[in-house]
Amino acid sequence: MLFMIFGVIAIVATFINLYMYKVGKDYKLAMAMGLSFTALTLCAEYSLVSVWVEVKDWAALEDVVPGMERTLWFLTIVSILLNIAPILLERKGKK
Repeated sequence: MLFMIFGVIAIVATFINLYMYKVGKDYKLAMAMGLSFTALTLCAEYSLVSVWVEVKDWAALEDVVPGMERTLWFLTIVSILLNIAPILLERKGKK
């Protein structure tokens, strides 16, 4: 459940980052928060898997982990790209 809270915060922070960039305000704190909460989401998810291993809940592991792996890779890559987009756009604009 904690991973869902961190994930929602990461998404909100990422959209704030993009909005702040669009309106010309300092976006770096929102970018750092978006990336930080993405990392916390991954840690919380890993903790959940660790609990399943400790209690030997193999059914949960077999059901969730294969799909979760692909989803986490995809969402993490999207989060990184969206959060660094303002930096890349600024660099492109300066050339």
